[in-house]
Amino acid sequence: MELTQLQKDILEGKQGETLAKIMKTLMMYGEAFGATRMAEVTSDYNHLVTSFGLGVMKPVYELMDTLLKENALSKQKFTVDPRPLDPNVPSNFLQNIVFRYFMYSRQDFYEKQLQKLGLLDKDAFTCTCYMPQVGNTPKYGDILSWSESSAVVYANSVLGARCNRNSGIIDIMGSILGYVPYFGLLTDEGRKADWIIRIETSRKPEAQLLGSAIGMKVMEDVPYVIGLDRWLGSELNDEACTYLKDFGAATASNGAVGLYHIDNLTPEARKFGRSLIREGAKEFIVTDEVLEETYRNYPIVWKDKDAAPQLCFMGCPHMSLQQLKDWTDTIEKGLKESGSGQVMIPTVFTASPAVIKEFKKTDYWPRLDKTGIVLSYICPLMYMNNPLSAKMRVITSSNKLRTYTTSRYYTNEQIKDLLCKGGN
Repeated sequence: MELTQLQKDILEGKQGETLAKIMKTLMMYGEAFGATRMAEVTSDYNHLVTSFGLGVMKPVYELMDTLLKENALSKQKFTVDPRPLDPNVPSNFLQNIVFRYFMYSRQDFYEKQLQKLGLLDKDAFTCTCYMPQVGNTPKYGDILSWSESSAVVYANSVLGARCNRNSGIIDIMGSILGYVPYFGLLTDEGRKADWIIRIETSRKPEAQLLGSAIGMKVMEDVPYVIGLDRWLGSELNDEACTYLKDFGAATASNGAVGLYHIDNLTPEARKFGRSLIREGAKEFIVTDEVLEETYRNYPIVWKDKDAAPQLCFMGCPHMSLQQLKDWTDTIEKGLKESGSGQVMIPTVFTASPAVIKEFKKTDYWPRLDKTGIVLSYICPLMYMNNPLSAKMRVITSSNKLRTYTTSRYYTNEQIKDLLCKGGN
């Protein structure tokens, strides 16, 4: 790997042993993927994936202590994935014991470490750090040192920033050093599309379902999607960005997509058009039948498949401000039609603390609260990792949550009916 003189000095320990070790680690990481040099991190903020104070993560806490002791702090302020705990989210006595004393017993300690290392603010915990209310929105062409699959794919695709699918700890190392290995999605060649995806559905596809079908087909490759602008238009407004947030999260979790291009819509597709498609790219046509088959093939891991749901989680990734408003309208209308006062299933909507703060300034908040829905900053996935939670019959419209947990996927329309009318 070719290094600048400054980078060589860091590697040789001229800025301390800790930075030398970080440089060596990132070089080894990059060389494993064929990186030929290091690229400077240019974004204003970083984003970390490790937000949970699991008791078993002793090596992480020791590493953080070393970094703090050596004053090896992040060159950027950073956001981090959602907190795993919220007392407002329904849980029983035994679940709380497992959460507090066996799983996330070091949460408070770890959050103090993050604050000392460079956390943007004490509530900068969300998987949708790019929301305008949060303030960590990279610019087109920015080089990032992020992790969190749904955030990375959004930054690459919707914002036109450049970031590889880094792992936890690698993310903070790049931010401390100010450099990341140059390979993959940081390069022009790595951002070209390996697949042409043609959308030939009779109606606007469910974002999470479409993302799932594409992700499972292309895996880690880059898809160029043609025909989706018919439904989303050619402007990245709130509606389109919200759709792409959920779509991208499904491609990244059901497959391993780190970047997609939407014809006539996403910034690189608008700038370079179909020249982004590699010669010999494979083709996949998405029809109504493809989406129906994708849905039918999802495994249901509940012990009793016909039992009624016990809990509903919406917001994985975290919901946008517009989603909270739209779902308030949807639930209100559904309850009025069914003659119900409140939702029939205990339900949690999740969003970033910053989005929740803004939402509570609107007249939508008392209306949502009246429906009995809990509004939380929690990470649903971290909640479901509790073995007692995993035994619950949890429903969701998130394909990410479905993939990583025992929860059961339903479309948005089905979720609305279950919440407003009950049933299974």
